[in-house]
Amino acid sequence: MSKEKISFVCQSCGYNSPRWLGKCPECSSWNSLAEERQVSQKLVSFSISEPLLLNEIKEGQKSRLTTGIRELDRVLGGGVVYGAVILLGGDPGIGKSTLVIQAMNNLSKQYGSVLYVSGEESPEQIKLRASRLNISSDRIIVFSETKIESIINHTRKIKPKAVVIDSIQTVYTEDILSAPGSVGQIRESASKLMFFAKKEGIPVFIIGHVTKEGAIAGPRVLEHIVDTVLYFEGDSSHSYRILRTMKNRFGSTNEIGLFEMTDEGLREVENPSEILIAERPSDASGSAVIPSIRGTRPILVEIQALVSPTPFGIPRRTTMGIDPNRTGILVAVLEKKAGLQLSVMDIFVNVAGGLKIPEPASDLGLISAIVSSFRDTPLEKEAVFFGEIGLSGEVRAVSQAEARIKESVKVGFKKAYIPMSNRDRLKNDEGLEIVGIRKINELLEIISI
Repeated sequence: MSKEKISFVCQSCGYNSPRWLGKCPECSSWNSLAEERQVSQKLVSFSISEPLLLNEIKEGQKSRLTTGIRELDRVLGGGVVYGAVILLGGDPGIGKSTLVIQAMNNLSKQYGSVLYVSGEESPEQIKLRASRLNISSDRIIVFSETKIESIINHTRKIKPKAVVIDSIQTVYTEDILSAPGSVGQIRESASKLMFFAKKEGIPVFIIGHVTKEGAIAGPRVLEHIVDTVLYFEGDSSHSYRILRTMKNRFGSTNEIGLFEMTDEGLREVENPSEILIAERPSDASGSAVIPSIRGTRPILVEIQALVSPTPFGIPRRTTMGIDPNRTGILVAVLEKKAGLQLSVMDIFVNVAGGLKIPEPASDLGLISAIVSSFRDTPLEKEAVFFGEIGLSGEVRAVSQAEARIKESVKVGFKKAYIPMSNRDRLKNDEGLEIVGIRKINELLEIISI
């Protein structure tokens, strides 16, 4: 006889408690513990294969499926791996379902039938979206279902090349008696999908909702189960969307994809650098362009800085797209080594376009923008900046300098301020005027700001 077990699970972090608590001990959320009833049954073995020696394992004939959307394939690491479970999260209305159905359309044309499972929309509603996107394929199978056992059984019969679950918050399993969307339901449903995908070798796309804090609902347990976690970001009032990867077992986590939302669906942006710096002001202070490496390609981005006297006793340091701790360190270096009085100034830093720059190669461009705004003097419009700044004010070398220079020349820039050690090792300047910098004081003197 199966025995019913009652527990209280935090819907924010997944903490499990035998009794109800007003405040979660793990994440300190109030009134977040919900009752979940689980029927304890005999565990079923989900072993995918027998123990094998690494040298005895044979690789598949083809390891990846290409979706036909180059920006998506780039973010995935070259395509969809057989048996991979891919989680796609994003705000409501950002275009998650549009991106997935366009990818499924391309996959169906190249490899065979695909299955689109929706727990939120009827087949007629999915057909309306497909018609708006000019998608017409006799290989896309639409299935409206929320029971995970039924979804897996039908998938085994159909044997599609790929499966989409839209969305994981609507799916439930009979093993747990809690409502769909709870932590337990999401965890168990995703686990069953993961075991099924690995055993059958069928890639599964899972669409997840995003909470008001910006994380995928269901908490981190869902991200730990899947192989790849993608976030689809952007402002619904603007047409551009950014696809970034937060976890990828089969590729880099630094790649990004840029899309434009049009009346006929999502369109790839082939040259992100031109788009991201297209609206850069010509004679405004506090603006610098840096060639940043995202995964395997360089992208030119604009760093904006605004320095103004603070009306309060404590100056503010506000950053968007740049690590605030890194910004604080660079401001301290400017005060100590360059003699700039920034302790009584509010400093606001922003990366235009909504990108995030995690690499220290942006240091040289960041301090140039800060000094430019502090002295209210524009930087050279056709110059780029990259280099890492040390605590003693030295400019250190960064990786992939030639790739950064090639991208700068491609967009139309004519001058580059880079670390001296990078300049000495540079094999080809691509016709760009290269200025080597050893100390930040040299930079301030050379660019005359």
